Amino acid sequence: MRKLFFWPLDTFEKLIGKRHKYVPPRGAVFTGGTAGARKFIEEAAHQLSLLKTYTHVATDHCVLDIGCGVGRTAIALTDHLSSEGSYKGFDPVEKGINWCKKGIASDYPNFEFTHVDLFNDLYKNKGDDAAAFKFPYRDNQFDVCFSFSVFTHMSVKEIQNYLHEIYRVSKVGAINLSTFFIYNAQNEEYISTRDSFSFPVKRDNYRLMHEDVTAGNIAIEESFLLKMIANAGFKETKIIHGFWKDKKYTGDKLEYQDIVVFMK
Repeated sequence: MRKLFFWPLDTFEKLIGKRHKYVPPRGAVFTGGTAGARKFIEEAAHQLSLLKTYTHVATDHCVLDIGCGVGRTAIALTDHLSSEGSYKGFDPVEKGINWCKKGIASDYPNFEFTHVDLFNDLYKNKGDDAAAFKFPYRDNQFDVCFSFSVFTHMSVKEIQNYLHEIYRVSKVGAINLSTFFIYNAQNEEYISTRDSFSFPVKRDNYRLMHEDVTAGNIAIEESFLLKMIANAGFKETKIIHGFWKDKKYTGDKLEYQDIVVFMK
């Protein structure tokens, strides 16, 4: 239905040559918004800016994009990583991986995209268990691992496994970044009862938007998340709170979701 809805606009932009080479048509975008190529590229640049600010990603780094989708962050990294650097990304949605291989990977041999057959409540109704998934990479390989809006759509067991895997594939000294929805005792009532974008379903140390969709949208209690990260082996953790849970938007925060930076 999404493809049908956006078909007239996607066709028009293709005819007038307005579509960006690496940006899929609106009807094929399954992560983020569908505001068009310009907004897509702006969001990619914003994510690269966050990586530069908080992980100090260098041009010769080896980076891992966890849940790379249709290549939003990868597009920005094509202008940042040199031929000495490398990018690897994986995702459970095969059509996104195929799009990235056809476009970005064909032009940049140091960019590699891998499809992993994993189940997810939101994106895939069949596949392997993400809570037991082993990243298809060797130990101590990456300078930076990152994920944008991935752990907001996974169960606690799956997230814990991914944190262990990030630790395994990270080099010593690697600075990693992921985004979450995080709450604490001060804002739990507000985020669970407000009129829109609320998490009313309470579980042990986390909250859900919907009773029957365990990985649709999940918010995790702050101290519990810090314990999960420490349990994976990480020693340093920094939280940069986003504005998703603010009662009023003040414009002083960089990101909607909460950013968590952790070092091996």
